[in-house]
Amino acid sequence: MGWFVLYTKPKSEIKVADSLRDANFEVFCPTTTVVRQWSDRRKRLEVPLFTSYVFIRIKNSERSKVFGFPGVIRYLFWLGKPAIARDEEIDLIKAWLNDDRIENIEVRNICPGDRVRIKSGPFKERVGMVQELGSKRIRLVLQELGVTVNLRLNELSLQT
Repeated sequence: MGWFVLYTKPKSEIKVADSLRDANFEVFCPTTTVVRQWSDRRKRLEVPLFTSYVFIRIKNSERSKVFGFPGVIRYLFWLGKPAIARDEEIDLIKAWLNDDRIENIEVRNICPGDRVRIKSGPFKERVGMVQELGSKRIRLVLQELGVTVNLRLNELSLQT
C-alpha cells in the first residue's frame, strides 16, 4: 500500500494533515522552516515543502472518507489513475528533511515567464525566459542571442 497524494486548498496543508491525523489516518505533510521578513520583524515559520499537497496512506476502498475534511479538494491523478508515492520516496524525503547539513530547502515549479540559467551544453551559463514547458523538455527564449532553444529540463537551474 503506497501513499496517495491529496490536493488541498492553498495554505491549508498543515491544517488538513492535522485533522486527518486526529482522525487516525497515517498522513505525511513535509515541512521546512523559513525566515520571513516583515517591516518590523523577522519570524521563523514552518511551511509545507510541497504547496497544496499532503500524502496519506489509505486503502483504495476508503479513499472517499477524506472528502469530509475541510480543505481537501481532490486526489492527484497521473495517467488517469490516482498518483501514488512509494514508501521509498516518502522515506527519502523524511531522511532529507532530517539531515542537519541541508538548509534552505525550497521546491519551485518552473512556469512560463520564469528566468532560468542553463547548466550545460553549448548555451551554458546563458539566461533565458521560459516560453513553453513540456514534461521533459522546455523552450527558452535567449533574448541576448535572439534565438529560441529547446532543452531537456535537467540542463537548467533557476536563476536566483
